[in-house]
Amino acid sequence: MLDINTSLKSVPRITPKYIRVMEKLGLFTIKDLLFYLPFRYDDFSKIVPLSNDFVGQAITVEGKITKAKNNRLFRRKMTITEIILEDENENLLKAVWFNQPYILENFPVGSTARFSGKLGMSGPASTRGDNRSSTRLDSARQARGGKYFSMSNPAFEKSTRDTTNTGRLVPIYSETSGITSKWIRWQIKTLLPLAKNIPDILPEEIRKKYSLPDIYTTLLQIHFPDDMEKLLRAQKRMAFQEMFLVQIRTLEIRKNWEEKDSNKIEFNEKLIKKFTLELPFKLTDAQRKATFEILKDLEKPRPMNRLLNGDVGSGKTIVAAISALQTISAGYQTALMAPTEVLARQHFESFCEIFKDYNINIALLTSSYKLISSKDTECPIGHSVSKDRGELLKEISDGKINLVIGTHALIQKDVKFKNLALVIIDEQHRFGVAQRATLQSETMNLDDGNKKAIPHLLTMTATPIPRTLAIAFFGSLDLSILDEMPKNRKPIITKIITPSERNNIYEFIKSEIKKGQQAFVILPLIEESLSESMVDVKAVKEEHARLSRVIFPEFKLGLLHGKLKAKEKEDVMEKFKNKEFDILVSTSVVEVGIDIPNATVILIENCERFGLTQLHQFRGRVGRGKEQSYCFLFLSSRDAINRVSTLEKTNDGFEISEHDLKLRGPGQFFGTIQSGLPDIAMKHLSNVKLIKFARTEAKDLLEVDPKLKGHPLLADALKKFSEKIHLE
Repeated sequence: MLDINTSLKSVPRITPKYIRVMEKLGLFTIKDLLFYLPFRYDDFSKIVPLSNDFVGQAITVEGKITKAKNNRLFRRKMTITEIILEDENENLLKAVWFNQPYILENFPVGSTARFSGKLGMSGPASTRGDNRSSTRLDSARQARGGKYFSMSNPAFEKSTRDTTNTGRLVPIYSETSGITSKWIRWQIKTLLPLAKNIPDILPEEIRKKYSLPDIYTTLLQIHFPDDMEKLLRAQKRMAFQEMFLVQIRTLEIRKNWEEKDSNKIEFNEKLIKKFTLELPFKLTDAQRKATFEILKDLEKPRPMNRLLNGDVGSGKTIVAAISALQTISAGYQTALMAPTEVLARQHFESFCEIFKDYNINIALLTSSYKLISSKDTECPIGHSVSKDRGELLKEISDGKINLVIGTHALIQKDVKFKNLALVIIDEQHRFGVAQRATLQSETMNLDDGNKKAIPHLLTMTATPIPRTLAIAFFGSLDLSILDEMPKNRKPIITKIITPSERNNIYEFIKSEIKKGQQAFVILPLIEESLSESMVDVKAVKEEHARLSRVIFPEFKLGLLHGKLKAKEKEDVMEKFKNKEFDILVSTSVVEVGIDIPNATVILIENCERFGLTQLHQFRGRVGRGKEQSYCFLFLSSRDAINRVSTLEKTNDGFEISEHDLKLRGPGQFFGTIQSGLPDIAMKHLSNVKLIKFARTEAKDLLEVDPKLKGHPLLADALKKFSEKIHLE
């Protein structure tokens, strides 16, 4: 007897071949499969007779098969299946499939069928044979100027069957090798009645309050919707459920964090005032406000958990430096973690420069570097002394090092601190979901020399986060926003470039380099994947060779791509920073946060392949020095000109991110932040009302039932949810 917890291995129709594929997708039980939701739908709900009125539209046609055959093209090793269908008005449709000869077995002449797809007009072409359907098809063609109705590779099923793959809103699932949406649909359709036995984790009073369907109705309408309205209601219910779990989890994290003890670090007003007055620039109002919020947090006996969300170039580093200075002056240690060695090294050099007049010992600890810069070494900044790892670890554990900078190597078990009181994580979203979860828990568990207190935590990101996403994802953190640029920063002049203007831009780059400036050339990923393919590497190598040989033969060009080892990437960036290269040709791996003050031009190829937020991040690689900087966006398709033109109009990252969110949706926007949330919740993240309702209900529930003892189903769902999704 099957039930929702039955292993898929015990379902008669699912063979071991499919089991292996489904397990890769994380599907082990019937319940897992029923909650494997579609990511989009083909609208084949329009069942109509053949007509010129529907050419170019996705429709479903029903009728009788009058001819069916397979044509084998031996030279091309291809089989073309042709089926002629006659509708109720005796109009004819020619349907064609490639390399699917088995289709013929399903539709013998005389049977009835439904075909769904985009209706086209094809021809003119002759049809061999002299049977009735060929003659009729020829007549139909002649009546339409030699053309006939056609469909290429339509979805199909027998008319005698319920509408599953045709004649409805047809669900499309994420597929992998060895499994198709059609196969998934058949399995779910058979097993869906068992969903009646799935207990509903959403309390009934909440469902009634917001008119949300029960879980069985929801799954039924999500997999096989009766119409668009019922589908939207079902999707809203699932989105609310996921967001409800998000909000419960963030509130739990916040409460758990607030119950911990931390070191109270008194505000040393005299020191901070002296430090800020000695800076070669004036802090912006946003920097002052964020600094004040952080310093007040450090005074509290509970640990700070704050996100410093700043636009590109808004000056997060100096805010972090003031936080570190306050902590170190009180006799405690600070640790700063960056996602890559390149960024860690840059932070090390920046902090050495910032604190050059202060008696602060700074160490860099990564897999490649074990450096120390302090007053004791009497070495100039940038030429810090290299140490043995064991020796450096001892100096950290003895408390001789005040500020330790590194990658996630800092949370390895052999790293022990004497009195760590502040952890700063830079570009935290680039660590990935699992790493971020580890970072946060390890921050609480670090051997910081004080068993009773955990360090204060400051995370930083240069990706401006829209308000709706901040509510959804960062509910457990306090937010400080840097939405103001330093007064001496010149806005970057941004222009969309057409192919006819390309040579003019190349000449402009030459003139900038002759003035002593440098330039970036950025290429997008060719293959849409999380990591670069060899195709991408080949493309960037070819462009590097073309630019070196044909366009800029008088200059030195560096090359950067994702297949280089970490040390090789760093060597390239170091050479570029030291002006050994005039131009850096790179894929999208070019580091966020990398500071090349001498670079004044960035040229981005095929810019329509990037989101607005990512383009804004790239643009932030220039404009870091005193000279005017430029960003040139090369379009290969005019279709994207309206979207990309936003960057010509504004340099405000928060405005751009809001626009990007509306255009591409949260799933694409959060591609780099990797939330782990299901697609259905991601699609509704721009729904501020839904998020606020979910937060209100979560808050009310936890007030009356903080341990969820009265809601065991919800507690169990939350446990599973927390295992797969990390929230800040």
